[in-house]
Amino acid sequence: MRTVEKVGKTTDEAIEAALKELEAHRDEVEVEIIDYPSRGLFGIFGNKAARVKVTLLQNQVTEKKQLETEKTNQVDAQIDDPVDVAMEFLETVFSKMGVKVKTDISRDDGFIYLSFTGEDLGILIGRRGETLDSLQYLLNLIVSRKMGQRNRIILDVEGYRKRREETLVKLAQRLSEKVKRTGHNIVLEPMSPHERRIIHTALQNDQRVRTFSEGEEPYRKVVITRKR
Repeated sequence: MRTVEKVGKTTDEAIEAALKELEAHRDEVEVEIIDYPSRGLFGIFGNKAARVKVTLLQNQVTEKKQLETEKTNQVDAQIDDPVDVAMEFLETVFSKMGVKVKTDISRDDGFIYLSFTGEDLGILIGRRGETLDSLQYLLNLIVSRKMGQRNRIILDVEGYRKRREETLVKLAQRLSEKVKRTGHNIVLEPMSPHERRIIHTALQNDQRVRTFSEGEEPYRKVVITRKR
């Protein structure tokens, strides 16, 4: 038996190179996938080529069974990228809603950020970001179940998250001054965990007030109180 190893951008490209060297047809060889191709960061950096080992066989019956086994193993061994899973779901949602978006993808400190721009995307944000938060929650649930592990994906539309953060920081500072002046606690409206974290962070270094959360999701609220 003759055996060769070849590399290529895809498994098919590597196999075709091996078949050419062996001067054989696909049904006359046994193929072993050594390395599957993989995409690096943003599909650009750190790409990994496919590597295959192809053996010329005499017994085509045995070879046929081997190819069937290989195909099954290839499907089982494939690992989805959480971004691919997320975008597959989101593209279906956007299609149903009739919106067209441009997507910017970034990763930082264990988080995946998907930012969307386009025309008339207010429908994706909703009142005070409620639609965006609900879509983000559902997306994380779907992707985590598909991947078999927790994924942390943050969605943003037209820079809404940044603007909302600036608004909440100003609100926290204004209300903290009121608490200092009156001595009375202030209870904010129900917020998502992300927005509550913004309030806590904005006031964490204030020596005259403290914050805590109370209530059950999704009605959990931040309370600002004066330190005693």
